[in-house]
Order: sequence, then structure tokens, then C-alpha cells
Amino acid sequence: MRIRATVAAVTGALALSALAVPAAQADDQMPNLASLVPSTSKATPFAAAAPADETVGDTKITSVTVNGGKNIVVGTTVKKSFTVSVTATDPEGIHDAYPVLWHGTDVDNADGAIVPESLDQEFVGDCTNSSATTATCKVTLVADPAVDLYSNILAGTWKVWVGAIGNDGDYIIRDAYKTAKVQRASKLTVNASPEPVAKGKTITVTGKLSRANWEDHKYHGYTNQPVKLQFRKKGSDTYSTVKTITSNSTGELKTTVKAATDGYFRYSFAGTTTTPAVNAAGDFVDVR
Repeated sequence: MRIRATVAAVTGALALSALAVPAAQADDQMPNLASLVPSTSKATPFAAAAPADETVGDTKITSVTVNGGKNIVVGTTVKKSFTVSVTATDPEGIHDAYPVLWHGTDVDNADGAIVPESLDQEFVGDCTNSSATTATCKVTLVADPAVDLYSNILAGTWKVWVGAIGNDGDYIIRDAYKTAKVQRASKLTVNASPEPVAKGKTITVTGKLSRANWEDHKYHGYTNQPVKLQFRKKGSDTYSTVKTITSNSTGELKTTVKAATDGYFRYSFAGTTTTPAVNAAGDFVDVR
């Protein structure tokens, strides 16, 4: 089992030792923040006491962007790499900054964490100075469905812990600067038949809505979800909703319509907090 750092360990290490360096040591002896982070099993809830929001000196975090503002969607086997950008400012400049995504009611009792992949590097963030006082540090995190996302209960809203340290040893910690969604990947299929079909005859449209299961690493039907049947006329770029139906107990979809004109049928799912929106590829029907 791969070993991962936990949120409590990160916050504790940064607050109590890594970030709290004397100003006189800051220029030549700035510590490697990541080397001070202990690790523990990904399945162990974070029991260590983590500090609350804390500011020492005049370092400030001005913005945090997770995955370019998009939700983080993870399937059953492939690791999902994404970037978190942390912009911070300090009168003496920024030394380093980085985030941790965590899941749970509070950081002391978090049940999941996604940490930077560069924790073993001298600098966790790849920092670019926009001025003598301000820098944006980009950090790559990796969500591994075989390790970090060990349970389906982890799908949904996560909190973003973030810390930044100035060149003078001043620092700031925010336990929950903002939130981000980590979602179970979704799939949607469609099949309209018969093809071709006589005008006025019945077309049966079937399909299936499924999503990733992080516990057995397979896709299973997403049940009892509203899904729109949509149609796009041949030569048009726009889909219109024909009706809304509900996926059954195995995620299957089935409905009928009358054949009117050539075009494409698809199913469209709007998504939920835990599962992203998805559209099936259009299935063309030749009406004669």
C-alpha cells in the first residue's frame, strides 16, 4: 500500500516547525517544507490535532484556483493529475506555497486527503514572481482511485487547505480557504432503433447511465436519475429536449417516440454533486 501524507500531519508540521523559522535564518536556512511532513496510511482517519487558521507576520494568500476552476473527475483506474495555483504576497517576497485537498467535517477528523506529488522536493510549489512581493505557486496534485479515493463516500465537496511562507519566515495557514468538487466519472450511452424507420412509426430509444465505483473499480448503473432525451435535426447544430425520463434500478434508460424527420437522438444527464454531467454521442436515425 502506498503511503500518503495526511492533512493533520501537514498542518501540524508546517505550523509548528516548517513555517515557524526565525527571520534571521530565513535568507540562508529556509527549510524544506515538504521534508517535515510525516506520512500515514491513506485509510487512517486523521487523528492528530491540526492548528486552526493561523497567521504569523504579514504573509497573505490572495487567491487559490483548483483545476482551472473545473471539477475534478476521476474514473476507476487512471490517476487524475490536476494543478492548484496559489497566489500569495509578503513584503519580503514569497518562498513557497502549496495546498492539500481534504474531505470531512473538519480537518481534525478528515477521512481523505489528496496531497502534492512534489512533497519530496525542496520546493513544493513552482513559484513565479509577478512582483517583488507577490508570487503564484503552481502545484500538481494526483488523485489516485486505487489509493486516495478508497470509498464512494469521498465523492462530492472537498475543502482546500493552503499554506504560504514568505522569504522572511512569516507564514499563513488556512484550513478551508475554499472548496472543490471531486466526482465519480460518468458514462452515458444511447441507441435508437429501428434504422431506417418509416415516418410515423415508433422509434425505441435505449441507453444506460453509469458512473465509476471507487470501491470495486468498475462502472455501475446510476439509478433513479432524471435524464433528458434530446433530438437534433439533420443539418442543425442544436439539440432540443423531447422528454425527461428516469433511469431504472440498474441505470438503464428506455422510451419511445414517433419518427418524424432525419436526425440524431441522444441522452443528456445534468449531473449531481458527486457525478459530472454527461451527454451520449448522437445516434442518427434515417426516416423514410
